[in-house]
Amino acid sequence: MIDIEKLKFDSDGLIPAIVKDAATGKVLTLAYMNRESLGITMEKKLTCFYSRSRQCLWLKGETSGNYQHVKKITADCDLDALLIEVDPEGPACHCGTFSCFTNPVFDDGNGVSGFSLDSLMEMLKGRKTEKVEGSYTSYLFEKGIDKILKKVGEESTEVIIAGKAGDKKDTVYEIADLTYHVLVLMIEMGISLEDIRRELESRHVIDKKVKQEKMT
Repeated sequence: MIDIEKLKFDSDGLIPAIVKDAATGKVLTLAYMNRESLGITMEKKLTCFYSRSRQCLWLKGETSGNYQHVKKITADCDLDALLIEVDPEGPACHCGTFSCFTNPVFDDGNGVSGFSLDSLMEMLKGRKTEKVEGSYTSYLFEKGIDKILKKVGEESTEVIIAGKAGDKKDTVYEIADLTYHVLVLMIEMGISLEDIRRELESRHVIDKKVKQEKMT
């Protein structure tokens, strides 16, 4: 582990901190830390930054509830920037988006599409808060939980049929349909992807512990 005294803070006593989701690798935000906020971050295991505009420390989530639980902090090769991997409780941006990086500047059209379950969830949430005429997603939200649950049941059956038939292509198609409807259900019920990640992580930890106990 590197001694934080070896880190290179700028003339204002600050160091840039890139924050990313530890589970997805998605970059969430860029903020700044001074020695005090870095110390608080490491002590509380919650991101604490230094606001250059307000000239004060701020613990992320203290007001909004959108805390970022720190998993790992890594310095770059020059020791003048930090990469902070977190388990976020909610949106990173004050605008309410999962990531602060939402404004495309350049795209050559041949690179990564940018698709992710997180970005899909954001789009689906938009269809719930701002109804779009002709949108199937908005239609589902308008019909409510019973309609959504019915579709989840129907798509589950389609997955079983395709899987039983041994048709990989059709099974992938039906799983995609089921996934979409499950995401709609999650939004309707206020369930986030992070809720699911945490549940899976807790099961992984328990499973790993059981295996270790069997080996002893």
